[in-house]
This record gives sequence, C-alpha cells and structure tokens, in this order.
Amino acid sequence: MKKVIASKEAPAAIGPYSQAIEVNGMLFISGQLPIDASTGEFPAGGIKEQTAQSFANIKAILKEAGMTTDNIVKTTVLLADIADFAGMNEVYATQFGTTFPARSAFAVKDLPKGALVEIEVIAAK
Repeated sequence: MKKVIASKEAPAAIGPYSQAIEVNGMLFISGQLPIDASTGEFPAGGIKEQTAQSFANIKAILKEAGMTTDNIVKTTVLLADIADFAGMNEVYATQFGTTFPARSAFAVKDLPKGALVEIEVIAAK
C-alpha cells in the first residue's frame, strides 16, 4: 500500500504531485528544488548553496519517513548548466558517509522557477 510522505520542513509541492511516496519499504522523493521552506525563496549564492538547500529538503522528507541519507540508493541530479557540475559535486560528496548511492546527473534546458539544480531520490529501508 502506498503512503504519502510530507514534511513541513521542506517546500510544499508546486504542482499536482506529492513530496514523496513510500511503498513496500521504498521511498520515492520528488525532485527537490532549492527552495527554503521558511522563506519560499532560493538561498543567496550559486550552485553550492542551491545544492545544499536541495539536500536540506531531501533530509527533511527522509526524516519524516524515518530514514536518513544512509537509506538513499539512487539519486538523479538535474542541472540548468553542466558547467555547474563540479560545484554541485563538491557539495553532493559531503552529504553521504563512505558509501555513495547510484547517480545520474545531466543538464536540462530549464528548471522550474529558474533553479540551478533539482535532485530526486529513491531510498530503501
């Protein structure tokens, strides 16, 4: 049975989707834009700050589901500009222990609200 997971510490969905869905011990977190839930804005700065905010949102949703970044098995990183890959990767590397999840990362033409990064996650209990 699927269960909707939502955290008030992460921004509400900006469309017809859920922050996350849990089913059979798997958690599917929708792409997280770098929106600060308390302000509704992107953090000041660039790709590093936006990547950190996207992960803060992911961690809030994981916490709501009783999980941590240790439960993440797959990420997909969308970048508005592939030139931001190194900066994103620098912050990304600090979000996990010694075992990194599988990952896809690629540039797209545009992201919602003009974001520089969006990250979606699959986690398992």
